[in-house]
Amino acid sequence: MAAEAASGPVMVPWLGIDEETFLQWAGYIMIGSGLVTFVASQATRAPYGRYSHEAGNMYGPPVPARLAWMLQECPSVFVPLICLLFGSEASLAGLVNCVLVGLFLVHYIQRSFVFPFLIRGGKPTPAVLVLMAFVFCLGNGYMQGRYHTRYAVYADDWVYDPRFIVGIVLFFAGMFINIQADSILRNLRKPGETAYKIPRGGMFEYVSGANFFGEILEWTGFALASWSVVAFAFAFFTFSNTGPRGVQHHQWYQKKFNDYPKTRKGVIPFVW
Repeated sequence: MAAEAASGPVMVPWLGIDEETFLQWAGYIMIGSGLVTFVASQATRAPYGRYSHEAGNMYGPPVPARLAWMLQECPSVFVPLICLLFGSEASLAGLVNCVLVGLFLVHYIQRSFVFPFLIRGGKPTPAVLVLMAFVFCLGNGYMQGRYHTRYAVYADDWVYDPRFIVGIVLFFAGMFINIQADSILRNLRKPGETAYKIPRGGMFEYVSGANFFGEILEWTGFALASWSVVAFAFAFFTFSNTGPRGVQHHQWYQKKFNDYPKTRKGVIPFVW
């Protein structure tokens, strides 16, 4: 597999390098950011969801859960679409490019415009955290969209490569686990109930953060199918961000429920 623009290089004027190199370096920066996020999460936890009370008003006014999800996730839909409609090259004619961009869009259409309307009484998210997530999705949407519509060139037989096939299977398995876990969490409480309950069923039988495990699996599959730095960087950042969150949930459940299942792990079945 090669990666190059179908026409002349596009330059990034303020850096004096071509855009493809910029995207590669952006991937390395994301990997570094993931490491920082992972280390920082060992000492603190993001104050949203069940932990939203821990920071008071330090992170700005609360944004309603549905609106917060839509605002912060939607750049990952619109930016790749812009890349697809106005900035793509002949490489997009390849089946692999279409599949990879399609997978990315399917995930984020669901997260931006379906998932928010399924939320039942979700807790507000501080405005600063919504802004941070928006900026991340804006940058990552550009990275994944631009790379896979202009610079990624795959051999015709890449669709038969085990990395591509296994990656696609992992992506859809992860998406199924993620959506199923969200459904289980939504239906834990009956109308009018507010108390937390132990989630059961699906991958919750193995990990406390089944929704996070599903998302990690999704983007690991995407990275495998893409076989690129930019896709791997996103998968690594997802693990670094959601993995510790799942472990924090696991510890929270253990403290709250004396009968919490002893065999469950935090986010990776049988491991962590």
